[in-house]
Amino acid sequence: MRALCAAFLCALMLVQTVSAMPEREILVYTEPQDGVQSIDEDGAEGEDGAEAEKEVDASDGTGVQGEAGVELSAPSAILMEKETGQIVFEKNPDEQLAPASVTKIMTLLLIFDAIADGKLGLEDPVTTSEYAASMGGSQVFLEAGEAQTVDTMIKCIAVASANDACVAMAEHVCGSEEEFVGRMNERAQGLGMSNTHFVNCNGLDAEGHLTTARDIALMSRELITKYPQIRDYSMIWMEDITHNTQKGTSEFGLTNTNKLVRHYEYTTGLKTGSTGNAKFCISATAEKNGMELIAVIMAAENSKARTKDAIALLNYGFGKCSKFQEKEIPETPDAKVSNGTEDKVATAQEEAFTYVDTAGKNLQNMERKVEMKKLEAPVKQGDEAGIVRYFLEDQEIGTVKILTTESVEKMSYPAALGEAARELLL
Repeated sequence: MRALCAAFLCALMLVQTVSAMPEREILVYTEPQDGVQSIDEDGAEGEDGAEAEKEVDASDGTGVQGEAGVELSAPSAILMEKETGQIVFEKNPDEQLAPASVTKIMTLLLIFDAIADGKLGLEDPVTTSEYAASMGGSQVFLEAGEAQTVDTMIKCIAVASANDACVAMAEHVCGSEEEFVGRMNERAQGLGMSNTHFVNCNGLDAEGHLTTARDIALMSRELITKYPQIRDYSMIWMEDITHNTQKGTSEFGLTNTNKLVRHYEYTTGLKTGSTGNAKFCISATAEKNGMELIAVIMAAENSKARTKDAIALLNYGFGKCSKFQEKEIPETPDAKVSNGTEDKVATAQEEAFTYVDTAGKNLQNMERKVEMKKLEAPVKQGDEAGIVRYFLEDQEIGTVKILTTESVEKMSYPAALGEAARELLL
């Protein structure tokens, strides 16, 4: 009996010590050795574990100048891979320039945001104001009081670059163009577009209306990634809309301002622009063999130079880039849990890993290493439980978080006391 009491007192002291520990003690442990689980994606998992495709030149006349880069006439340009956001090529990418109608990418982004938030429906009618109808430049000649659906307005903006439709939509979404432009600038800051300032929603020349090739790539990536349905609009070559006004009914033909839609087979969009101040600009998106690129050209001298530069840049990217992408998200081990109702918790890798190489490395040599934390209860679903590191030729090229997929409650005091006593008596 005396021995049992002594054991019980020791258990009580142990519980008090455990209770005084911090709620979350992070301990890195290693599996199967030294905290790292290594999987050779080629050898261990075979072709199902990885996808690496070497893109080839798309057509003649690309302007590729070997490993030195690509020859462009435009003063500012950038090439970005959509999935990862990696920059493949850049030329004065942070020079502030007027974007002309490429501005409308942000306008479209806010329209689709409103649709996603349930504030706007594709079949909602939008009435054109006197101010919207007064816009010059590229337009679809909406009349004051004329109503078109949101769907038609998006077509007018994405296909025909209609300035009048832009203002009509801005007023419909926010009540005024001024308020809408304020939201454009807020959205830009949220995307890290630090060198951008919008003055209007359509890109007509205005003092202080400036952005950069890099910032255009950022908003283009956001639009095509978050709202892939934009492709249904930006790839329309020609389509008619119907004007219903007090003067009667008439048809008006839309023709895409982006000639790459007809002349470059991998095109997926996105938006052109030209004014006297901005010259000729484009954010051109194209996809080949599962890889989509964003090529931004600013201040080209004419439309032919803009098109030539865009195609050269896209072909350069498709010829230079190799893409690694996990087809399936690999399984991760359970994380150990201290002081909880369970001693382990299930986990999952947050997302599949994607990487674009521009240096000609062998992506079949990709190495995946898992590092797990030791968690302290309570554990919530979605807590970080570890990290997966990816290495290529002994260089770390990216990471993905490991998250818990369930919760574990903290062990109650009586349960902890009983557990400690049980451990002492065993």
